[in-house]
Amino acid sequence: MIRVALVAVAAAALLTGCGGSGGGPGHTATLWLTRDEGKTVLLVHTVPADETVLQALERSAKITTRYGGRFVESVNGLSGSITARHDWFYYVNGVEGDRGAADYRLHDGDIAWWDYRDWGQAGMSVPAVVGAFPEPFVHGYDGKVRPTIVLGPKTAAVRRIARLVHATRIAPAATTRVRSDVNTLTIRPAKVTTFTAEWHDGAAHFVFAGDPERLLRDPALYRHRYRVP
Repeated sequence: MIRVALVAVAAAALLTGCGGSGGGPGHTATLWLTRDEGKTVLLVHTVPADETVLQALERSAKITTRYGGRFVESVNGLSGSITARHDWFYYVNGVEGDRGAADYRLHDGDIAWWDYRDWGQAGMSVPAVVGAFPEPFVHGYDGKVRPTIVLGPKTAAVRRIARLVHATRIAPAATTRVRSDVNTLTIRPAKVTTFTAEWHDGAAHFVFAGDPERLLRDPALYRHRYRVP
């Protein structure tokens, strides 16, 4: 998250911590620039995996910063504004950044996602979003990948989804007790499609309601979006 210090003193905590090692030669990550919770895609670019989230942005776009370069003020002329309640926020693999962008180092396969949005409407913090699915199940966050359990019926489509997210098993949603430090992807067949994400104690908890086949065949359903609908 960026420029948040201008609107909340508590956001200073984002400056603590540091990322792990990125990767060797040839390892890459992906940079996304979007606006309005992913409604408009501005840029998609491949970047070296050993760069920080801020360095990846600097090599791909024209930016201005504040606070000694630790907070991004504008990207390609699109500036944050307290009056307009808009700012740039960053995610890695669909998980909201928990430190300054200069302190998060990318790993091989990561998706660094910067989104310019209205923080008055969506809220200052949106801890996890669905738009990078099947992340964060595959590459995790900060180089740490938690085990994943898929909760749902053992249909052919759900089995394929389980393989996609590298799940250790499929279990019934209503009767299974899951540890809090394990990722969960709940699949609920439904006529109305929804897809939501939560992040608690370093683990992802996604819930998809709809046709599981559509989740597999139609990435446009969720790509770059915070949630569905």
